[in-house]
Amino acid sequence: MNMAESTEKTGVLLVNTGSPDEPTPRSVRAFLKQMLSDRRLVHHINRMAWGLILRLFILPHRSVTSAQRYEKVWTDEGSPLMVASVKLAAEIERSFQAEGRDVVVRLGMSYGNPSIASGLSELRAAGATSLVVLPMYPQSAFSTTGSATDRVERALSRMKWDVPCEIIEDYHDDKTYVRAIAASVRHAGFRPQSSDRLIFSFHSIPVPDIEAGDTYELQTSATALAVATELGLDRRRWTICYQSKFAKYCEWLKPATDEVVARYAEAGEGRVFFVCPGFSVDCLETRYDVFYEVLPVFAQKAHILSRSGDEATFVYVPCLGKTNAHVRVLTDVIRPRL
Repeated sequence: MNMAESTEKTGVLLVNTGSPDEPTPRSVRAFLKQMLSDRRLVHHINRMAWGLILRLFILPHRSVTSAQRYEKVWTDEGSPLMVASVKLAAEIERSFQAEGRDVVVRLGMSYGNPSIASGLSELRAAGATSLVVLPMYPQSAFSTTGSATDRVERALSRMKWDVPCEIIEDYHDDKTYVRAIAASVRHAGFRPQSSDRLIFSFHSIPVPDIEAGDTYELQTSATALAVATELGLDRRRWTICYQSKFAKYCEWLKPATDEVVARYAEAGEGRVFFVCPGFSVDCLETRYDVFYEVLPVFAQKAHILSRSGDEATFVYVPCLGKTNAHVRVLTDVIRPRL
């Protein structure tokens, strides 16, 4: 297709959770207030009661502690999530244009900046005649893809923009994605024929969502099985767990990551590789939670173990991020919708 001869232009919106503008209590408070006011995340609690809890207890405390956490992972360029996402969007657009496709790619975050509404406005201004929205959650959940979908639909309605729009629900079993995750594990040094073990850690979600029909757990299990199969692993060599639960207002999906990591460290059977396939780019949950919360649990158990002469090593497998492999994954997921 010759772009110069075509009047059709596809706008692609990449959606993720988002990040504060700065690692300061004021900026983090604004970010958390928006996120924790989303009923997709906290629909299990009475709205009025939650509003009081949020305003009087959570925001005053969390805005400070979370700012400290963000500060530890912040880079000279900004938030790790945003830095990687900006570069990824540019590379995806460049890849499609190299194929001769008239495609423009923008970012829109569920919370913080740039918002989903601003991303859609940019695509409209760029002349998009159709839209493909890709929530960058390989495994969909009510609280992630569901929330992003709500915001896209509301923004389009407010803009009065009647445009063909396809929202990609998930890509948990996409072959290119599965192979890319497996390749990233190998690249980190994992040896399928050795005693190396593999932990798949996904973000936890509230159990009431599962009971209400959310298929997230089924998708995470399918992803882990597909990657393990690609690596040629038997079931004894890998396991699934769930990290970064937010609060105690309800039961969260288990087993908990810290409990699984502690058990693997205590076993002392060589190297433990830790991969987070549900996070498309490294973010607070990987840069902070893994290194400042999960790794210390492993180190403590492994240190105790090492006194007996055995050793256990923890190896983190980075997210796909802005790598060429990730560009190929997302272009393969998007391409059939163009």
